[in-house]
Amino acid sequence: MNRIKQHIVFSFLAACMALVALQSCTKLDVVPVSTLTPANFPKTPAQFVAATGPIYTTFRGTPGRNLWLTLNLSTDENVLVARGGNWLDGGTYSTLNLHTYTPDNTIFEDDWTWGFSTISTCNQVLSLFSSVAESAAKDQTVAEIKTMRAMAYFYMMDLFGNVPISKSFGDTTNLGTQTRAQVFAFVESELLAQIPNLSSTVDVSTYGRPTKYLAYTILAKMYLNAAYYIGTPRYQDAVTMCDNVIKDNKYALDADYLGMFRPNNGPQIKDFIFAIPYDGNLAQGQYYARWTLHPALKTKYSLPYAPDGPMYTFPTYYALFNDANDVRKKQYLTGKQYYNDGTPIMITTTNKGLDDNYSGSDPGGVVKHQLEFTPDIIWRNKATFDIGNDELANEEGYRNNKFYPDSTSTSRNQGNDVPMFRYADILLMKAEAILRGATATNGDSPLTLVNQVRSRAKAASLGSVALSDILDERGREFAVEWWRRNDLIRFGQFEKAWGIKTDADPNHRIFPIPNPEIQLNPKLKQNPGY
Repeated sequence: MNRIKQHIVFSFLAACMALVALQSCTKLDVVPVSTLTPANFPKTPAQFVAATGPIYTTFRGTPGRNLWLTLNLSTDENVLVARGGNWLDGGTYSTLNLHTYTPDNTIFEDDWTWGFSTISTCNQVLSLFSSVAESAAKDQTVAEIKTMRAMAYFYMMDLFGNVPISKSFGDTTNLGTQTRAQVFAFVESELLAQIPNLSSTVDVSTYGRPTKYLAYTILAKMYLNAAYYIGTPRYQDAVTMCDNVIKDNKYALDADYLGMFRPNNGPQIKDFIFAIPYDGNLAQGQYYARWTLHPALKTKYSLPYAPDGPMYTFPTYYALFNDANDVRKKQYLTGKQYYNDGTPIMITTTNKGLDDNYSGSDPGGVVKHQLEFTPDIIWRNKATFDIGNDELANEEGYRNNKFYPDSTSTSRNQGNDVPMFRYADILLMKAEAILRGATATNGDSPLTLVNQVRSRAKAASLGSVALSDILDERGREFAVEWWRRNDLIRFGQFEKAWGIKTDADPNHRIFPIPNPEIQLNPKLKQNPGY
């Protein structure tokens, strides 16, 4: 672990010991147990930061696991296949890809609990601050907490559309479903109100915490999607928010694209506007490589565990990487695989173990086979989402290796920090907003903005750019970074067919409110179509 990241991780751990982290559900009224009171804590700027620790601990959890799966598997990018019955898990993952999900899918319960646990924890810490003396440190910390709460509401609005809004801890009067337009207005007003008190400092001291630029970026994302979220285009407002980030020159496109996602990433990455800090041993919860890597890659990456590798990339998505010089193409493992010294990675199995369709005279005969990822994904049983469980089936589908495996971890947890918002997104959002009708500003054009991103990736500059080019470029730039679902919906492509998906119900653009939450809170109203 590098020294800068170590400092951040230890700061978060200290913060977590300062307060007891809370668990909550939609009720939003869980009573905390703590010996800390406004009379003795917080007083100093460091104590104010420490008091917010449980917020970041709660926020860190699900994005490293189920939320990441939810947002990646519900698109044309990735699929988590069943293999001989393994990984079907009652349709938890297959229904995401097929858009046949129901309110009983447990992955949505985890996503919902994550969002409202973060919101409840924010409200609890705000209640602690209510009787604390006014100070600049208090003003900034309150603004950071409210921005974290607004960001959690942004994700809940994007995922579930219509959700309750609670502004105070223990509030049991506002548990009914609010419309997406009402949630949009709340998040917008909250972020705009916090900006004056948020920091404009971008360095190790604010890494992993909200700044003015995070608020601008969330607003830009909301305004770009406003035509879908609330039925009113806000493209010029999106450009304004992007310009608020660009003009202060606090961010840039790091030269090493792939290096941004390595386990030693951190505040030195200029592209990261907001990232969740992880450490494989001290701040756990992120294990993306577990889902994408083949077990035979354990030795190559010096891993303490054998990855499971059921998450494959659709060949149609990989086809977006159509420039041989584009460094972003290297995030994928394709074809024959080798150790770092060039030695082929060999797998010892049997004729039948290699290919279950083997019909020769020696099914148990031992064979040695070089690991080779092939592009096509072939379902042997569509009803059970099964591709088979022989070795050839286990090597179907190219594998994304963007969040490079962490060999320093003692478990499957990784130390790669996860960017939620990046500067490259600011450039591409501004380009898209102008193409959708906003007035260009500051000499920028959609073409120059897109080519900035392509230049960093060593991809050839485009001669012209259309909206379809923006969607494709976003697919290349933000692979496995959460935004594909959001993008497909905005571009009207979430209902298209991919893999063996045929569902085209626009109600499935937002997910169902989990049934356990409705049972706990009868004031919730289920989303249409469920």
